Amino acid sequence: MNMRAVTSGKVAKSQLILVVENVYETRAGIDTLLKADGYRVALASTEEEVGISYQTERPNLILVSGSCLPDDILLTVGRVRSEAAVGYEVPVVVFCAQDISEGEEVAIGGNVYLTNPDNFNQLRGLVSRLLLETSHSDVAREEKQSPAIL
Repeated sequence: MNMRAVTSGKVAKSQLILVVENVYETRAGIDTLLKADGYRVALASTEEEVGISYQTERPNLILVSGSCLPDDILLTVGRVRSEAAVGYEVPVVVFCAQDISEGEEVAIGGNVYLTNPDNFNQLRGLVSRLLLETSHSDVAREEKQSPAIL
């Protein structure tokens, strides 16, 4: 059975996070901070770049800049998921969402979360929590599919 390591309530940090952000300084800062936390990071500056340059591995979570209009968020998330070749099982965090108060996090369905973090620690906590939840559901799914060993 292929189980992901989950220790002390924390998710294995070698998971891959795809960051889609068009501002170089923000993208570079998020890259540095996530790598310092032990995550692997793939970077894209646009949705189109996800499909062109990112084909190596399926991300465990996607971070997308919330610079789009609120009505377009689900369309943007759908395009990014399509370009990254992932389904609804991969959480997508739209950060700096325009209609969200600073410090707020909102689940809007379809494993999509809006946030306007007031600091990186808040974003870090949300990423860690979502990866842990995803890891636990993956383990449960694998256990259901694996035959019992007697």
